[in-house]
Amino acid sequence: MLDDLDPAAVTARDAAHFRRIIAAQEGVARADRDLHGAVRAAREAGDSWLSIGMGLGVTKQAAQKRFGH
Repeated sequence: MLDDLDPAAVTARDAAHFRRIIAAQEGVARADRDLHGAVRAAREAGDSWLSIGMGLGVTKQAAQKRFGH
């Protein structure tokens, strides 16, 4: 895609929005890893799917479906 780009024909733009999107996506990935770790720790500590689901605002079945293996 970039091979056909003519820099003389394109107006340069600030990439602040692009960088913000990337940073937000990295934040989402980090939060998802943290959430999985928290659920795994809760299960290892003996917490029920019901209590985990309540913490997530979903049913125990939804929590188990998303995080159970």
